[in-house]
Amino acid sequence: MESEYNLSKMKRRPNPFAKQLKKQVTISLGIDVIEYFEMMAQEQGISYQELINLYLQDCVTSGRKLSVN
Repeated sequence: MESEYNLSKMKRRPNPFAKQLKKQVTISLGIDVIEYFEMMAQEQGISYQELINLYLQDCVTSGRKLSVN
């Protein structure tokens, strides 16, 4: 095995699974919600969008339901 490979001549191709992993959407969130997730994300060292995605994924995985009265 070579210690270093020249990858500059490789042909690029899109990830065939990328569309299955995430879908871009637009939602309206309260400023307080965005500020909360931005603060928490900064503490964790990730983007607030990723943190929101992780939180929602946890809701899906755990089957958490919101009771709105």
